[in-house]
Amino acid sequence: MDFNDTKEEAEFRAEARAFLGKHLDPKGDKPLRQRVDGSEFMRRAKEWQKTKAENGYAQITWPKEIGGRGGTPMQQVIWNQEEGKFDAPTGPFTIGLGMCIPTVIAFGSDEHKKRYVGKALKGEEIWCQLFSEPSAGSDVAGLKTRAVKDGDEWVINGQKVWTSGAHYSDYGILLTRTDPSVPKHKGLTMFIVDMKQAGVEVRPIHQASGGREFNEVYFTDVRIKDSDRLGDVGQGWKVAIVTLMNERLAVGGSPGPDWAEIMAYAKEAGTMSDQAFREKLADWYVAAQGYKLTKFRTQTALSRGQTPGPENSIGKIITANHLQDICNSAIEMQDHYGILTDSDRMPADAIFQQSFMWAPGLRIAGGTDEILKNIIAERVLGLPQDVRVDKDLPFDQMKSG
Repeated sequence: MDFNDTKEEAEFRAEARAFLGKHLDPKGDKPLRQRVDGSEFMRRAKEWQKTKAENGYAQITWPKEIGGRGGTPMQQVIWNQEEGKFDAPTGPFTIGLGMCIPTVIAFGSDEHKKRYVGKALKGEEIWCQLFSEPSAGSDVAGLKTRAVKDGDEWVINGQKVWTSGAHYSDYGILLTRTDPSVPKHKGLTMFIVDMKQAGVEVRPIHQASGGREFNEVYFTDVRIKDSDRLGDVGQGWKVAIVTLMNERLAVGGSPGPDWAEIMAYAKEAGTMSDQAFREKLADWYVAAQGYKLTKFRTQTALSRGQTPGPENSIGKIITANHLQDICNSAIEMQDHYGILTDSDRMPADAIFQQSFMWAPGLRIAGGTDEILKNIIAERVLGLPQDVRVDKDLPFDQMKSG
């Protein structure tokens, strides 16, 4: 593939760059999230999302009839590349527009699409994804949150955990168990849930990094109309797979310092002469280039009108571990000062400390390292599947505890 822009792509890149330059500041030393408080960040994020939607940049590949631009996948890639150079407050909408709304579009009714898609695109409503539970993280199909039919409604009881953004979300897609008498993958059903309704309790989790992006969510006799079901009863796993494949693509990269940042710090700290560090630096550089070429493979598929496959799991494994290793080495370089997290006193605004605390979460979110390695082994390399002794066992006969 020729990675230079075609004439049309170059024109779109120039158009995108001009639009971004008109509305945003280039990235600085500190991201916007660190310079303003939470309420101000959210206000700016909603304002930016509305601006993008009104000008056809919110979801470039989506059809015009549902609010998109009707553009090409390569235009979306170009937009993402250019937007990444600016201080764009996009975080609150990544899950909703990257995972939840595509699921609504694929399995929801015309009424669902009319009601939810436009508001999400314009930043008027924020969505979260309610899958993981205390006993069902990597094994999503092992979830226990129950949905019991009561007339034209379902009554939901259970708990979700590690739900990103639940504390500021308006709606969510909720995976539940509706039939425990069949094997675990066959008794699931997906719903749209109003996060503000009675019986929904959100408890933010205080993370080691100091942030509170993840949440526990409790459902106590929450009633959801059957009309807010996504897909058929008992077919929730099929619906969830669509969401999960979008999730793998959305969280493929990891923000934070890379080999160039730690090399710059090593020069400043005078440790570039350390042979062991230089060997590590070479490994990080090679891994970064390998990931870059893997992304080119995805771009090649997109440019040919193909859908990127399970190889997207490679990027997440590489970058999350890569980030943790780089930050750990930088902290070790700082010796006993490495325990300090004050951004005003530490080199690089304490980005190594902050990212080190955040990196383990990236190795879990969107699928653990182990799950993603299995996906690569089975679906990319064609290796035999792991033995799954509970695959055909009714869920209510499975041992737990």
